[in-house]
Amino acid sequence: MNIAAQVAQIATNARQASFVMSRLSTTVKNDMLLTMASALDAGAGQIIAENARDLEAGAQKGLSSAMLDRLMLDEKRIGGISAALREVAALPDPVGEVTKMWKRPNELMVGKMRIPLGVIGIIYEARPNVTADAAALCLKAGNAVILRGGSEAIHSNRAIAAILQEAMTAHGVPAAALALIPFTEREGVLEMLKQEEQIDLIIPRGGESLIRFVVENSRIPVIKHYKGVCHVFVDDMADFDMAERIIVNAKTQRPGVCNALETILIHKDAAAGFIPRIAATLTALQVELRGDERFRQYAPQAIPAGEEDWQAEYLELILACRVVDDLDAAIAHINRYGSLHTESIITRDYSRAQRFIREVNSSCVMVNASTRFADGNQLGLGAEIGISTTKLHSFGPMGLEDLTTTKFIVYGDGQVRE
Repeated sequence: MNIAAQVAQIATNARQASFVMSRLSTTVKNDMLLTMASALDAGAGQIIAENARDLEAGAQKGLSSAMLDRLMLDEKRIGGISAALREVAALPDPVGEVTKMWKRPNELMVGKMRIPLGVIGIIYEARPNVTADAAALCLKAGNAVILRGGSEAIHSNRAIAAILQEAMTAHGVPAAALALIPFTEREGVLEMLKQEEQIDLIIPRGGESLIRFVVENSRIPVIKHYKGVCHVFVDDMADFDMAERIIVNAKTQRPGVCNALETILIHKDAAAGFIPRIAATLTALQVELRGDERFRQYAPQAIPAGEEDWQAEYLELILACRVVDDLDAAIAHINRYGSLHTESIITRDYSRAQRFIREVNSSCVMVNASTRFADGNQLGLGAEIGISTTKLHSFGPMGLEDLTTTKFIVYGDGQVRE
């Protein structure tokens, strides 16, 4: 059977399995997830052996040390994966929740109930933990899931998926509810993206080039975010100690992630008092500053910023810095250069904070807080499947609830339409 036929069969089987998943009780789903977690712990030696094959191949390909570190699994990391499955099992089940109910003049009772999306396709790069994390979230929300990981982690992904599938079948759940595309050829991705009759949603997780490739080739709706160009605006009514603490955290705690700070905007009336201190602090932390002319008047160590810096997602210790005239100018800059990810205002002025929240339409808008909180776990979702900067059907960090949709339910007592 060729690749196209195999992918089509995987998708068809997942669709059939999704009907079984949608009927599972919360108890069965939770017990299944706990069994999967225990099976990962018990199979750690097998996973590590397969992971060693991926690491060896990656080293031969010349993967960077950072990429190899993301790829590597040991007993501690596998323990973290199994712990994450147990956390998902402990989360409230959104399926079956009635979110609204209202009465019509003809006495019909109309409501909306949460139901699974159906079949979700996950396309991701060299993080084998995603195989278990994404599967757990999709399954807990009553969906079937098709996984296509990066070629760098193929042996690790196969080992993890096989262990999870065996645990599922022990609970009477078909293994097809958690399918892994077993080959690494790009044709497998392209064929997966054609299965619009079987797959309801595609979620790519990885770099901008991967996400753009998926969007350009998919016949299926895609949840995406291309990049995170996150901003902090320091108002002239800001507490400078707070602003410094937030900026340092947002930029330096973990610079290589999508919710890290990439641009600071500083009110012109705060420039003289705040720029010298924040520039000195960031420079001492090895952050390269790229500033506009007004910023560089107070921070001569900054190099000149170009137009490309305002739209850059650096993912490293580089920060674009700009002085703006007022709140209006800050919002205009964000609207022009932002990526709809996360923005924060530092201010003690309530009305300005409220304007910022109303008028900035990114998926996470914050007041006096680090952009690093744009994360499903940090926002109380328990876990996340990813972050969406598209507004349909979800916007921002996506938890269990975002892996469901709603249907109308109607209770009558013999009513007919006249």
